[in-house]
Amino acid sequence: MSLSGILLGLINAGIVVAILLLVGAVIMWFCNWMSMTIPANVQKGYIAVVALIGLYMIVALLFGIPTIHIITSS
Repeated sequence: MSLSGILLGLINAGIVVAILLLVGAVIMWFCNWMSMTIPANVQKGYIAVVALIGLYMIVALLFGIPTIHIITSS
């Protein structure tokens, strides 16, 4: 695996984690706007799930394990 491939994979994992955190922030903003509170343990759980997804993507990149494909080619 080339250095550029690893770099692009790390950037891809970072973008996925950033998008997931942005989705969580928008949901929190919407709930605050609706005067609904999200418990702290739910917030921490969401961040933990996002961190596990990022970790999985990095481990899959380094070991060459295929990630989950939503759209598959036949």
